[in-house]
Parts: sequence; structure tokens; C-alpha cells
Amino acid sequence: MKELRIRVLAGVFVVAGILSWAGARLWNSVGNLPSVPLAAPIVLALIAVVLLATALSLRARLKAQRERVPGAKGVDPMMAARAVVFGQASALVAALVAGVYGGMCVFLLELLDVPPRRDQAIYAGFSVLAGVAVIAAAIFLERVCKLPEDEDDDHPGTATPA
Repeated sequence: MKELRIRVLAGVFVVAGILSWAGARLWNSVGNLPSVPLAAPIVLALIAVVLLATALSLRARLKAQRERVPGAKGVDPMMAARAVVFGQASALVAALVAGVYGGMCVFLLELLDVPPRRDQAIYAGFSVLAGVAVIAAAIFLERVCKLPEDEDDDHPGTATPA
């Protein structure tokens, strides 16, 4: 499984932001721009909390397992793999959603004198921050579940003593 690349996430964010900004300008010139829902930052923040709680739980269980604490509950490798996949998917979607709301927020900055648009700009800004929190939690989860490097990989071709 490949690691998340910050460049890919940043690229998705930037492309989605530019397209969203252009789409918002076009939509507003043709008709009425749809509003930014209040639930957007709340849902993204909840996903970030779930990812962070999962990462902290797995980190504690892996630490107890490594230290051979009596009665420590082990970590099923498939569960850890599923958690990492969930984190990676969440990070990609969060980068896309944060880019869309970021583009809308940039467009709405021109309309801050209208109270409903100001509220939508605030919701969009919080959505971007919550999206970044999801990405950070997903990267932390991925680092927690990463397998330690083998010491034999550092010196290929050397034989181990028998």
C-alpha cells in the first residue's frame, strides 16, 4: 500500500479550488449561487475526530503489544489495514471538499458586505480548516500503522551470522 503524498493532496486541493472559484463566478453571474451548508465543517470535523481517535487507540495498543504488557489486546493486521485505507480515502475526499469550499470562500470574500454571504464565507473557511484537520489525522493514522523498517534492508547482500 502506497503512502499518502502531500503533493497529490495539495494538487487535488488547488485544482478543486480553482475550478470551484471559476464555477462560483460563473454560477453567480448566471443566477443565484447555492449556499454553503452549516453541516459541512461539522461533518468534516467529526471525521477528523474519528480518525484521530482511531490513531490514538491503535498507537496505544501497538505500544502495549511491543512492550509485551500482560493482558494487552493485540492489533489485527486487517483492522489496521482497513483503518489506513479509510484514512487515505478520507484524506483524498477531504482535500477535494476543502478545495471546493476554499474556492467558494475566495469568491465569497468579494461579497462580505452582504450578511448571508459573509456567513457562507465563514462556513466555507471552517470547512477548509476541518478538511485540513482530516488530512492531518489521516497522515497521523498512516504513520501510526506503518511497519517498522527491517534492519536487514539497510545492508543488502550481507549475510547474517549463523
